[in-house]
Amino acid sequence: MKRNEKNLARIRTIADYQFGKGCGRMLFPDGVTFELSKTKRVRQILYKNRRIATMRAKDGVLTLSMDGAELVHNATQKPNLRVVVCEDAVPFVSKGKTAFSKHVIDIDPNLRAGEEVLVVDGSDELLATGQLLSSPEEIRFQDKGGAVDVRRGREQ
Repeated sequence: MKRNEKNLARIRTIADYQFGKGCGRMLFPDGVTFELSKTKRVRQILYKNRRIATMRAKDGVLTLSMDGAELVHNATQKPNLRVVVCEDAVPFVSKGKTAFSKHVIDIDPNLRAGEEVLVVDGSDELLATGQLLSSPEEIRFQDKGGAVDVRRGREQ
């Protein structure tokens, strides 16, 4: 098996684990390319010269670009991987600002702190992607503090 094929198989397996079965093949079709670090580890995953995801060096977790988030959003059903924010927060989150706990109106109860999530509005329109800062249970009962560290908003 060639190195590129091994990288693709590995990345797809990670995506299936992280985002749900079947997401790996959907996110990373044949023809993806990889940007490697100096130590030959996968850093960026590109498709048609657009970044789909980055592999975080410290833990091997995939972080999504908005293109990648759109693919995951289309492949999963509500409420999977979603944090729903109120209409007041939509303009800020869309521009890449933090989604605060007080603005969260619904959240996938199966999420864990540190996971990559999709931030959506009440009609399930994708606003941003980022990292969940607390557990869903904590977010439901917090009045202050961040819920999602937004990495990328749709209007950035």
